[in-house]
Amino acid sequence: MTKPHFFSQRRRRISLAIGGGLLSALQVAPAAAADSYPTKPITLVVPGPAGGITDQLGRLIASKVGERLGKAVIVDNRAGAGGNLAAEKVARAEPDGYTLLMGTQGTQATNQFLYPSLSFDPQKDFVAAHALISIPNILVTNASRPFNSAKDVADYARANPGKLSVASAGSGTGTHLAAELFQSVAGVKLVHVPYRGSAPAINDLLGGQVDLAFDYPVTTLGHIQAGKLRALAVTGSSRLASLPQVPTIAEAGFAGAESTSWIGLFFPARTPQAVLERWQAEVARALQDPAVIDVLTLMGGTPLMLSGPKFDSFVVSERGKWKTIIQRSGAKVD
Repeated sequence: MTKPHFFSQRRRRISLAIGGGLLSALQVAPAAAADSYPTKPITLVVPGPAGGITDQLGRLIASKVGERLGKAVIVDNRAGAGGNLAAEKVARAEPDGYTLLMGTQGTQATNQFLYPSLSFDPQKDFVAAHALISIPNILVTNASRPFNSAKDVADYARANPGKLSVASAGSGTGTHLAAELFQSVAGVKLVHVPYRGSAPAINDLLGGQVDLAFDYPVTTLGHIQAGKLRALAVTGSSRLASLPQVPTIAEAGFAGAESTSWIGLFFPARTPQAVLERWQAEVARALQDPAVIDVLTLMGGTPLMLSGPKFDSFVVSERGKWKTIIQRSGAKVD
């Protein structure tokens, strides 16, 4: 009886040793991989065409972080479907730290409520790494219009329902949703006129075909300074340094209508924590670089210093905020 008992005990010790060794190997492997990361180029998928704000920012961050990592960060432009094509590519990528998304307010917070169906889950399929920029909209009108404040617009819209039009860069874009939020807070209804991008929307605003727009500083500032557009309010929480005389939307009397468009970096879910932490550290360093800050300022934005769980909480709060506005407005994208 002792012999079988001896061998059973021995087998148990061997099994435990093998199992323990395997477990240790599995635990050490990701750590070792993270320590040597990166060993090859990294792909940053950008949900927009070359030359746009998202692309410009993506290339800037790719250059800065790539220098620090010692490997190239290659920008892959995947424009279309409001950024969904880019997000889908990253959601389906291996979670090894070599593919990440330049995520936007659209891809991560609003598209799920605007499109009838998505092939990815913006909450479950991604992990938030680090935010990059927050960009407010500017409420602008043609300089020939009689409006000198956001209150003037709201008063006229209440007295003349359906008479004021507001242009946007397209249904579901940040320029559209900023207008919907203002209408909800002000208790007014504007006629939405969607365009295929900010450029044609602003062109028609300059031509007098539409009355208003909530667009970005980079597309409106030159026309404001030239006296062709009049800035009535900024939708961010603080005034723009380039337009110190223009009040925030809250200062204009519409607290609760604050909104910004934002951009940040997202990896596929289950990406190793060590990889995320490396990116978080390098992005935080890049966002403190005076040259980067200058570029963000030229874009009309400010660095958004949120990473990890804090950035994730911000995104979750944005989903809740815009879900309510989108459902109330009935906005949809086919």
